[in-house]
Formats: sequence, structure tokens, C-alpha cells
Amino acid sequence: MTAKTLSEADFAEGDLWVFGYGSLIWNPGFAFVEQVPARLIGEHRALCIYSFVHRGTPEKPGLVLGLDRGGACQGTAFRVAPAQRPATIAYLRAREQVTGVYREVKRSVWLNNHAQQRVSALAYVSDRGHDQYAGRLSLEQQLHYVRQGHGSSGANVDYVLSTVKALEARGIHDAALRQLASRLRGDVAAHH
Repeated sequence: MTAKTLSEADFAEGDLWVFGYGSLIWNPGFAFVEQVPARLIGEHRALCIYSFVHRGTPEKPGLVLGLDRGGACQGTAFRVAPAQRPATIAYLRAREQVTGVYREVKRSVWLNNHAQQRVSALAYVSDRGHDQYAGRLSLEQQLHYVRQGHGSSGANVDYVLSTVKALEARGIHDAALRQLASRLRGDVAAHH
């Protein structure tokens, strides 16, 4: 399946803004000038993507975050210097578009800074038509996939716990992820 990406003309001159809502928050992997708390309206953070590479395999999928329709999402906007734009876009495409499950889009995000400005940011949203789109899963289903998932970037449990830790460190409270993390921490404690 072909990855859905923007054309060069879709990127304005000057700084590139990138919206992070999951692992990009705690592991951006690219150089940036600043990071600012930000809010995207119209989509929400959800564990709605089966992971076949980074946190699982096709035989034993893991579960990773996507931006899914409706609501709003608190995250982090990263400002990338113009000179770093091509390398950053190439890096993000290699990381996020490995199976084409995300659509590369530009979204308006509101920065939580002194100016409360709105910027157009690069974001990766769930492709609901893709085979890896899981949709809304119950807590028990999420636990099953996260517990079994292990891929090229490591254990799915580590991904969820690291994401929740990073969100909470920034004052972002995601009740569904927090509940999942609590159950996963219970698993870890029971094994020691």
C-alpha cells in the first residue's frame, strides 16, 4: 500500500512545525529549535493502530497510537529550523510511513505559549481504510495486543508506559492510556 504523503509544495518556507502526540513526545529523533505544548482540534489520541514493525509483527501485532477522528489532542509542537526541514521530513516518513498506516497531513495546532498562536504543523493521522487500523478496542483487547507486542523498536509495554510517563510529566492526562498503563504496571509488579 502506498504511503500518503504531502508534496513539496505543501510545505511553506521557513520553520517546519511537527505535532507529536505519542512516542514523538519522548523520542522525537530529529533536531528541533524548540518544543511547545500544543493542542490539535478535530482528532484525538487513540491506541487504534496494529503495529507490524516497531512494536509487533504481522503474526503477533502490537498496538500503537494514532490520531483518530473527533475530539481534541494535547501534545507537543516541535519547531524545526528551515535547514533541517528536508532531513526531518525524510526521517519522519521513514519512521511513520513504514507500512503506510498513517496519512501525512498538515493540521492547525494552537501553541500554549505566551502568544497562544496557531501554526500549521505536520502530523500523522490514522488511515481508517488501512488493514492495520484497529478502531476502538476494549481495555481487555488493548491489553492482549500490548502484552504480546514486540517489534524492531522493542516491547509494546515499554512504548505505552514511556508514553504515559511523558504525557503525565507534561501535565497531559489521558484517562484511557492511564488505565491501560496501570494494568500493565500491575503485570510488571506481579512478575517481580
